[in-house]
Amino acid sequence: MTAAILTHEKFVTEAPAAVVTPVAPALAAPTELPPPARRRAPLVERYREEIADFFRLLIPVVFGLALFVAAWAIISQSSTLPGPVKTWHSAVQVFGDPFYRKGPNDQGIGWNILNSLGRVGIGFGLAALIGIPLGFMIGRFRFLANMTAPIVSLLRPVSPLAWLPIGLLVFKAANPAAIWVIFISSIWPMIINTAAGVREVPQDYLNVAKVLNLSEWKVFTRILFPAVLPFMLTGIRLAIGVAWLVIVAAEMLTGGVGIGFWVWDEWNNLNVEHIIIAIFTVGIVGLLLEQALMLVARRFEYR
Repeated sequence: MTAAILTHEKFVTEAPAAVVTPVAPALAAPTELPPPARRRAPLVERYREEIADFFRLLIPVVFGLALFVAAWAIISQSSTLPGPVKTWHSAVQVFGDPFYRKGPNDQGIGWNILNSLGRVGIGFGLAALIGIPLGFMIGRFRFLANMTAPIVSLLRPVSPLAWLPIGLLVFKAANPAAIWVIFISSIWPMIINTAAGVREVPQDYLNVAKVLNLSEWKVFTRILFPAVLPFMLTGIRLAIGVAWLVIVAAEMLTGGVGIGFWVWDEWNNLNVEHIIIAIFTVGIVGLLLEQALMLVARRFEYR
């Protein structure tokens, strides 16, 4: 009996050591941290992939620009067109002091760009205030769509400059006439794309809204606007491109301070380098406007 008790006590006192000893290393193993080099490896690989993707996009762009400049240089050798080097030196002088003022018709290219952007902003803003709500109503109400369809189809293909004499006749001034041309040219893409977006809304959504007795305002804010927003932003992007395209031609005819008038004035002075500079400036500003609207479109995209 005494031997059995001693044997039992020995088992009890020795059991914890026998059980705990093999478990302790297993619990300690997961707490070991990987080496720093192993932790940095995925981060380095990701940076390498991003740099490789960047160069894969950059190389074709650089190659295309180099090919364009080379073709320009070759053409300029056999014609009176200024070459890239001469145009670059003129651009350095032009943008060295872009905001000088020497008179009402002799101002730096910076003032001309700002005046053109101001006209585009006013005309484009008015077109958005009228065109987008009108597009929603045309897409929402069939009677209004049938009523306005022949008017839109008739006036949309008209050349923007054909509206300039009407603006001069009505407003009796060049600046409002140029804004009028921007307005009438940029309103059509917003009307058409917004109306098309409203028509693409599934009829089931509208039927549910009717069953729930939703007001027209709630139908607009909860159903129509989120669904139509991509179409509306596409129309806005197209409209801003048209507006910036038209302003140059309108200012060439109406005069005043603006990038279009600057081009025409430099042609009268036979300064072809400045005309080429204006062409690149118009393209860069138009590209920046479009990219800005694309950022806005991605920011407010409904998923």
